[in-house]
Amino acid sequence: MVFLYEFDTMFHMNVYDWDNTIYRGDSTFGFIRYLFIKRPKTLRNLPRTLGCGLLYVCKLMEKRKAKENFFHMFTYVDDMEEVVDAFTTEKLNHVKDFYKQFQQDDDVVISASPDFLISSFCKKVGIQTCIASPVDIHTGKYYGENCHGQEKVKRFEEVFGKRIIEAFYSDSLSDTPLAKLANDAYLVKGDKLKKWPQ
Repeated sequence: MVFLYEFDTMFHMNVYDWDNTIYRGDSTFGFIRYLFIKRPKTLRNLPRTLGCGLLYVCKLMEKRKAKENFFHMFTYVDDMEEVVDAFTTEKLNHVKDFYKQFQQDDDVVISASPDFLISSFCKKVGIQTCIASPVDIHTGKYYGENCHGQEKVKRFEEVFGKRIIEAFYSDSLSDTPLAKLANDAYLVKGDKLKKWPQ
């Protein structure tokens, strides 16, 4: 899923990761914890979550498969849309001050987190363009590739072609492929920014 608006191809946009970049913390894991508390039926998924987490850490399960097993908990929730809306409203205070100072109308967020979660946040923050991992809100199954690493470049170019990235911001060096497309790139650590390592 891509949530975007009409853009002028002459603009040079800024592109951001979401978790631990604009958002303080990991919104996906925060949402999983929230579901355990607000929708206790999801605790039925806890053995699967722990088991698959262990397999992933031991490199016996690939990331996408592990995430789908984590997200299987969604099948125990009848009102996912309402819960997502409540969670993202409650956690808007996790948006970092540095982003509030930098925000522009044509900002783009590209995230590996589920699209339904990130798009809900972005609409409330006023970010009009969001690209994230396509995950079914009811089943937890992916219906496309996990939006991570080189996949972020692919997804960006599918939407924008060769449009110039003025500045890119992320907390993770796994985003180096996208950082290489930017005129300037910055690593975000807490509230501090530093130039992307060469």
